[in-house]
Amino acid sequence: MNIFDSVTQFHFEQTRTISPENLTGEKGKSCMKGSALGPCRKGQGFISIPSGEKVTIAEITGPAEIRHMWFTLTDKTHRGSFVLRDVVIRIYWDDETVPSVESPIGDFFCNGFGARCDINSMPIVVNPTGGFNSYFRMPFNKKARIEIHNEHEADLQHFFFAINYAIMPKPFENPLYFHAQWRRQRVTNYAQDYVILDNVQGYGYYVGTYLALTALERYWWGEGEFKFYLDDDSDYPTQHSTGSEDYFGGAWAFHNRDSQGRPKAKCFQTMFMGYPYQTNRDATRDFFQTGDSNPVHGFGDDGLPMHGLYRWHLPDPVAFHKNIKLAFQQIGNDDIRLYERCDDIASVAYWYQSPSVNHNPVFPNKQQRTPR
Repeated sequence: MNIFDSVTQFHFEQTRTISPENLTGEKGKSCMKGSALGPCRKGQGFISIPSGEKVTIAEITGPAEIRHMWFTLTDKTHRGSFVLRDVVIRIYWDDETVPSVESPIGDFFCNGFGARCDINSMPIVVNPTGGFNSYFRMPFNKKARIEIHNEHEADLQHFFFAINYAIMPKPFENPLYFHAQWRRQRVTNYAQDYVILDNVQGYGYYVGTYLALTALERYWWGEGEFKFYLDDDSDYPTQHSTGSEDYFGGAWAFHNRDSQGRPKAKCFQTMFMGYPYQTNRDATRDFFQTGDSNPVHGFGDDGLPMHGLYRWHLPDPVAFHKNIKLAFQQIGNDDIRLYERCDDIASVAYWYQSPSVNHNPVFPNKQQRTPR
């Protein structure tokens, strides 16, 4: 969709914002709270969420469309505590009892491992310092509910948010609803593909993948293919990538070589593909062969190599008519041969589909989500 289509013709919607200063999004009711500067002067930008509590931050009556979400939260924690994995976002459309969106808040915004990094892509933007933005369009006809669950061991003293949406003049005809699902397998199984998405019934478009991989074995981790099983595919998929770095738009293990000819994986970010995060300058070589991990994100010299990557299919969405499954092969390369391997993988799948009952896997508890 051309983003200018929404502003070169008037669509007679009414735009609104839900935030701590206007929790209902009601017209003419924002910025009413006061501060030491007086009434209606920077009243309240955040809420507090006690440890263990679930808070509904937005309830919107449709037909409407969420167009932008912004969050930031305090993430100062003691060693071994990862608030971005401990806080979970869930979104329910219409009369759903099983959420369509369910993910740790960090991973949803391509910030896996409980660590922050900037993201400069089209639908997901993370700006300094920890400003999480989503521009995924999210239409619905009846209602939307956004819930934040604080499973962190401490209260969230400062949780800031703004939900920008439009009330539409008439219901959507056959809308596709936005979905996002987080999964994690702490140790994958040899010669068994890691499943990113499964048990999706209906029609729609697959639009994105975030992968957070912690390497548990040496050498290059990314020879495996991404495999899209569409509309009752059984043994073999219909669509695939030729390798991991190929799926994310790179080539040859993302390596550049220094003046001495040594390979160095290069991070990059574009509108639709990116490799924004790694915990050292060349994880597979330095950590396992020399023991020098040289981390750049503060995990210490004993940290395992971690890699965060995103791919948005918005220009080339993967269409499915009945069902879809996405799997990722765990295959490595030691410069001599291919080999099966095991790693720690977490992922977020993003897609749009026709309204139907969600069949989510059991969401991992806090301990099962904790990064290595």
